[in-house]
Amino acid sequence: MTEIVELSSQTITIDRNEFLKVKGSIDTNLYYVESGSLRIFVLDNDEEQTLRFGYKENLIVSLDSFLTEKPSDLFIQAIKKTVLRVITKPQIEKFLQTEANRNLWTKILENLVIQQMEREIDILTSSAKERYERVLKRSPQLFQQIPNRHIANYLRMSPETLSRLKKY
Repeated sequence: MTEIVELSSQTITIDRNEFLKVKGSIDTNLYYVESGSLRIFVLDNDEEQTLRFGYKENLIVSLDSFLTEKPSDLFIQAIKKTVLRVITKPQIEKFLQTEANRNLWTKILENLVIQQMEREIDILTSSAKERYERVLKRSPQLFQQIPNRHIANYLRMSPETLSRLKKY
C-alpha cells in the first residue's frame, strides 16, 4: 500500500463533522488517512446508515464514484479532525501501467469487496452479539478510534445494546 500512498502530492485536513464528500457529488480521489477518522454513510429516509469507517493507515474512497466518475449517494464525514493524503485517479491510472502495480491494485479492491460481503452477511444472518464479536475480532482498533454511537449504527443496533454487549 505504501506504493500507492507515495503517489500523493497533496495533503488536506478536514475538521470534525466536516464533509469530504456529500450525496450527489463526484469524487475521483482515493484518500489515505494519516490521522483522525471518518465514516462513509448513506441517508435512508433521513436516517444515517454507516457503511464503513476510515482511520489511521486506512485507504478510504467513494468507490462507486471513483470507478464510474458519476455522482454517488455516499457521504464521507470526519468523525474527528482528520489529515488525509490525496491520490488522484490520474495518479492511480499512471501507477497501473505496470503489471505488478495492477496486481497490487487488484488485491486492494478484492480485499474491499470481501470485507463488504462479510459485513453484509453478518448484518443479514447474525445476532447483535455475533456482529459485535466479529467486528471486535476483525478490527479491535475500531473501538479505540470511533465513538460508540457510530459503531452501533454500523452494526445496526442501538447504542444501548452495544453498551450492554461491551460489558460482557
